[in-house]
Amino acid sequence: MTRREPKDADLVFKALADPTRRELLDRLFERNGRTLGELCEGLDMARQSATQHIGVLEAANLVSARKRGREKLHFINPVPLHEIYERWVRKFEGARLETLADIKRVLEGDGR
Repeated sequence: MTRREPKDADLVFKALADPTRRELLDRLFERNGRTLGELCEGLDMARQSATQHIGVLEAANLVSARKRGREKLHFINPVPLHEIYERWVRKFEGARLETLADIKRVLEGDGR
């Protein structure tokens, strides 16, 4: 029997699959709380396209928005990324790191 991942993880992977959405997340990481106009600055895309990308990020809970007067500010939410890390990356790191440590010991002549 295979283990089925929650639908939320599917949404996160879908959101991260697109390079434009990853760029938007990078921009929010650099400076959180940006308007759509600030996020699009220097990107070759229509505002409507950027809005659609932000919508996918919001559906995956990677971005949240808050109104400030007439502006809508966007903020990165690292929790879903951490959950992906815990589920898909962390469990594979231990064995890999142990193997690298074993190789290091052998190469340095301390092959206990």
